[in-house]
Amino acid sequence: MISEASKIAGFSAEKRRVALHSMLAAAAMTLLKLAAGLFSGSLGVLSDAAHSGLDMVGSTLTFFSVQVSDKPADEDHTYGHGKFENISSFGEVILMAASSAWIIWEAIQRIVHPTKELHDLGWPVAVVLCSIGVDFWRSRRLRAVAVRTGSPALATDAFHFASDIWSSLAVLCGLGASWVGMHFGIAALRYADPLAAVVVSLLILRLTLRLGREAVSVLSDEIPAETRRRILSEVERVPGVLGVEQARVRRAGANYFADLTLALPRRFTFEHTGELVRSATEAVHRALPEADVVIHTVPRQARAESIFDRVRAVAARNNVSVHELSVQSRQGRLRVEQHLELDETLPLLKAHDFVCLLEAEILREVPEIDGVLTHIESEPATIDPPEEQVAEDRRIEQAMHRAAEPITEIMDVHEILVARSAEHIHVSCHCTLPDNLTMQRVHVAITALEDRFKLECPEVDRVTIHPEPVTDNLR
Repeated sequence: MISEASKIAGFSAEKRRVALHSMLAAAAMTLLKLAAGLFSGSLGVLSDAAHSGLDMVGSTLTFFSVQVSDKPADEDHTYGHGKFENISSFGEVILMAASSAWIIWEAIQRIVHPTKELHDLGWPVAVVLCSIGVDFWRSRRLRAVAVRTGSPALATDAFHFASDIWSSLAVLCGLGASWVGMHFGIAALRYADPLAAVVVSLLILRLTLRLGREAVSVLSDEIPAETRRRILSEVERVPGVLGVEQARVRRAGANYFADLTLALPRRFTFEHTGELVRSATEAVHRALPEADVVIHTVPRQARAESIFDRVRAVAARNNVSVHELSVQSRQGRLRVEQHLELDETLPLLKAHDFVCLLEAEILREVPEIDGVLTHIESEPATIDPPEEQVAEDRRIEQAMHRAAEPITEIMDVHEILVARSAEHIHVSCHCTLPDNLTMQRVHVAITALEDRFKLECPEVDRVTIHPEPVTDNLR
């Protein structure tokens, strides 16, 4: 399989090669038309030579710009060098406008003061016909490569060569009318050549306006509204996205850059947020393939947030977590009870002040709550040295089994481990319960087991019980 780097390198080489061929073809046709125009005195041919000269300048700018634009991003150009292609297009627009103005001025002078007669029209006609063939061949080749690589500079060059065909046809008409006028003595047809030059200049101006709008649009970071709507439509369909608060898109050369700010439910974890950002990036790529996407996330309150969600959000905002959270209704008034772990080295006064501020914030965030009761627990601030696991303590193990016997929901207790750290004893075990038991009943059963066990073994400092469904033990 071809790597992405090899694919990009191949595109770059193809772009440079086709740009070089276009530059050489434009240079050759410019010299031929200039010689034919000077020899025959045809202003139409000279205007077409000027048009080809602009194409040569444009092809030269394209050749150098595609070399620069394919360079990777660096410290001075963090978005890459893609806009060099757009800058070269803008420079070409200025040259085309100046050339058109000069040709129209010369044409008006010849119409007002006809001083030159055309002669030897055979050579100019042959050169113009040759030019049409070259322009047709180069425009097709350039357009194919531009579509394949997404290069705006090559697309502009292809449009130039295609427009040359029509301008060359206008010149042929002018030369033909001038020849008829000279051979049949029709005086009015002596204006055909300068009029053909005006037609060519108007074609150049039309092309100039179109290219100018495109160049200014890209350089000013203008993006079609439909492109932005497609991105918003795709991203807003991603499950979990509450809304797109900001969407900015810019273009540099053939590359697009999308910068979005998404509102996500504030209860989402970092892992969940990361998965959602990946899904949103894929959604942007469906609208703009190969775009460079940067997504920012901001936490927002979801419409369906429960009281529990909002209380946990306040705790998370204060970098603490709560557990055993319950909401009780008494005479139509709601009261929250929660357990909160704080650093075991924190003085009581500071711990109390922190909890008071947290409770006040909860009351502001959840106005339907009338009161908050917080049970403060200590969270170990230091890491204990590695615990030395000891052989099974038969007395403690038997006590755990005896404590589980009266509890009908507990089907089995296994993997009982006893560990000691300094003067503390820690016991952990797994217990099997029915698959369809609700978490509320699971909590009641586990609490009962712990209470019964500690009555028999009060020397145990900590008990950790891991509940398992019966199906899990059958696998």
